[in-house]
Amino acid sequence: MKILLVHNHYQRVGGEDETVADEEYLLRSHGHAVIKYEQHNDAIRDLGSLELGSKTLWNSAAYGELRQLIRRERPDVLHAHNLFPLISPAIYYAAGAEGVPVIQSLHNYRLLCVGGMLSRDGRPCEVCTRKTLPWPGVWHRCYRDRAHSLAIAAMLTLHWGLRTWQRRVRTFIALTDFARSKLVQSGLPPEQIVVKPNFVPTDPGIGAGAGGYALYVGRLSPEKGIGTLLTAWQGLEGMPRLLVVGEGPMRPETPMPAHIQFLGQLPRAEVYRLMREASFVVVPSEVYETFGRVAVEAFAAGTPVLAAKIGALAEIVSDGRTGLVFAPGNPEDLRRKALSLFQARDRLAAMRQQARAEFERKYTSELNYGMLLHIYERARRDAATTSGAACPHDGAEMLS
Repeated sequence: MKILLVHNHYQRVGGEDETVADEEYLLRSHGHAVIKYEQHNDAIRDLGSLELGSKTLWNSAAYGELRQLIRRERPDVLHAHNLFPLISPAIYYAAGAEGVPVIQSLHNYRLLCVGGMLSRDGRPCEVCTRKTLPWPGVWHRCYRDRAHSLAIAAMLTLHWGLRTWQRRVRTFIALTDFARSKLVQSGLPPEQIVVKPNFVPTDPGIGAGAGGYALYVGRLSPEKGIGTLLTAWQGLEGMPRLLVVGEGPMRPETPMPAHIQFLGQLPRAEVYRLMREASFVVVPSEVYETFGRVAVEAFAAGTPVLAAKIGALAEIVSDGRTGLVFAPGNPEDLRRKALSLFQARDRLAAMRQQARAEFERKYTSELNYGMLLHIYERARRDAATTSGAACPHDGAEMLS
C-alpha cells in the first residue's frame, strides 16, 4: 500500500512528532511505500500575523502542492497528523478532489480548543468544547497570543460551519476512549471515530525494579504536575529517591533535598534503563492528556505507574493492578499513594507482571500495525464503494 503522510512539525520536538516518526518507520518496515508532505513551524518566524492567519484558515499553496503530489504518486490513502498552523484543512479538499480517502489522527484537542489541550492556566478547561464557541480562547490568548488565537478560532469557526471534519475526513483516530468521548460531545459523528492507541516502538525489555527510586519523565511545566510532585516529595522521611528526567520552565533554581535528583534530558535508551530499575514511574499531569506515552513505556519495562486520575491516564492505568491513581493536584494523596506503593514489595512485584502483560495486550508495535492497516484498508474499501472519497468540488473553489 502507498500512504501519504501529512504533518506540520512543531518547533520543539515532542511526543507527537516522535509518534509520527514511529508510525512512518513501522509502515516502511512492513514494506509499504510512504510519501511525506511536511511543513515546519520554524517558518512562523518569517511570517506576519496576517499571512500566518491566512495560511491557518486556508493554505492555497498547500492545496495546490497536495493535488500535484497526489497526481504524481497516486497514494491509496492520506494519513494526516498535525495540520496547524501552516498546512490547514485545505489538504482535505485536495485529497477529496483527487479521490483519496483521508484519515486524521487526533494527537490533541485542536478541533475543540484554540489551545489544543482543553486546559488553561495549568488546569482543565472546557469552555470552548462546543464548535460554535471557540472565541473565549481568543480572549484568554490560549494559543501563543491574541492574534494567533484569533487565527485558530477563525479556522475552527469556518470549518465547523462548512462541516469540513464530517464531510472531508473518512476516519478520525482517537488515542483513547476518553478523547473519543470529548470529540463526540463536540459534534463529530461517533461512527467516524476509531480508537487506536500509540505504541512502544522498541521493546525496552523487562527490568527487576531493584533501583529503589521513583522516576518522572517529561516536561517540567505546570500542567504536567511538577509542582505537585515536588511538594509531595519534600520534607517526609521514608519516601524513595525521586529521579526527574526532562527540562522545562519549572526546573528549580534553588537546591532540592538530596533524595530528589534532576537528570535533564536523556537519550531514550538511558530513559528505558532507568524505567526498568525504577520501583514505579510517576505521571502527575493536571490536564487532559490525550494519551500517556510514558505510562505505556513503563508498562513495557514491567514497571507500575502512579498516575493522576484524570483524562486518558485514568483509562490507561488500572488502579490496583498496573499501578495506583491519585487525586490530580493533591500532593498529600500523591505522597500517601507513593509510600504505600513503595513499601508493599509483594504488591509491587505482582503489579510488575500485570504492567508488562498490559503492554503485550495493547501497546506492541505489531498489534498497532495490524490496527493501522485495518483502518487504511477500511477507508480505501469504503471510498471505493461510494461515489468518491468526498465531493471533488464542494467548497474548494470558494476557498482556493
